[in-house]
Amino acid sequence: MPPKQHVKTPTSRRVIVAAVIIVDGRVLACERSAPPEVAGRWEFPGGKVEPGESDQVALARECVEELGVRVEVGDRVGPDVPLAHGRAVLRVFAVRLLDGDMPRALEHTSMRWLAKDELDSVHWLPADKPIVAELPALLT
Repeated sequence: MPPKQHVKTPTSRRVIVAAVIIVDGRVLACERSAPPEVAGRWEFPGGKVEPGESDQVALARECVEELGVRVEVGDRVGPDVPLAHGRAVLRVFAVRLLDGDMPRALEHTSMRWLAKDELDSVHWLPADKPIVAELPALLT
């Protein structure tokens, strides 16, 4: 009888979700406060999808935790962006603020609303740059 071989099963990639929030032709950008290697860089708000959550449920939860807002998650914006040497992926969605909620920087150093001609005025995280490239069409 041949010896049993250990078969390595592929591990699923970690999914990070982020929100493109547009109000009055401007998109919300958030300044990271941590970890130190990315503090001061800018991103779209969001976070990790937890086991058992859909992308949409996770993004709605993250918007409450990070910004104190309730949202309706809409369509995808841009492609999946590989992260962490392929061990994770960033998925970005357009979201709509509900019931007059306005974001607050609960976990970020600061926030800015950027018009189409201001998108290059902040130092975006590399993962967010492909999404920034998709924004001019949405900010008309």
